[in-house]
Amino acid sequence: MEYTVQKLGRLAGVSTRTLRYYDEMNLLKPARINSSGYRIYGQTEVDLLQQILFYRELGMSLDQIKQIVNNPSFDGVKALNAHRSQLLDKRQQLDKLIANVEKTISSTEGSIIMTNNEKFEGFKQKIVDDNEQKYGNEIRDKYGDDAVDQSNAKVQAMTQAQHLDVKQLAKDITSTLAVAFKTGDPASELAQNVAELHKQWLMFYWSEYSIEAHEALAQMYVDDERFKAYYDKEVPGTAEFLRDAIVVYTNALK
Repeated sequence: MEYTVQKLGRLAGVSTRTLRYYDEMNLLKPARINSSGYRIYGQTEVDLLQQILFYRELGMSLDQIKQIVNNPSFDGVKALNAHRSQLLDKRQQLDKLIANVEKTISSTEGSIIMTNNEKFEGFKQKIVDDNEQKYGNEIRDKYGDDAVDQSNAKVQAMTQAQHLDVKQLAKDITSTLAVAFKTGDPASELAQNVAELHKQWLMFYWSEYSIEAHEALAQMYVDDERFKAYYDKEVPGTAEFLRDAIVVYTNALK
């Protein structure tokens, strides 16, 4: 069966503007253009659109999705199995948050006593689960199971105050980095403040600090397209600037 832009949009629940944009960015091209100039989509494009929407539901950017689906080795069945696994993980996370909410309701009503640590268990577990889902295999291959398990345990042991502190640190890093980038000098006092804040943020997750590991992580922000896209989403070049600032910082510690 074939679909025009409007019919495919209605079928998938997306706008025709979105489909046209996907075409323009070479993410989802129509099977053909008919004699009247209309985009025509076939079953292959319908299946690909489903994959794209799955990835979007998982929070991936369009550039990341484009790299995946345009890869010659892309395997639709393998991707669907991966989607299923990720969605099950996501459901598990939501179940934990729901259980936490229900427990909080019972505590508020006075039927149970809930400690402050218990109030944040669901959020801390979500941090661990999200990291495992996105980067688990990679970081375990790179740093080993023991290091990752220790980091996860440290997150789960965070107090309410520490949980709030690490969230505030992440915001401070982002805002200070944006200002420091405008100086163009990774060795500036402001840029070095960013590197120090970044170290403080890391120590909420790492069991011990390592100059080499800090530098390797900073380089990964540049080499890994996912991290690079995150830091460069507002201003291109920010990932490289952060990497350079951290290298200046770590060299001063040697």
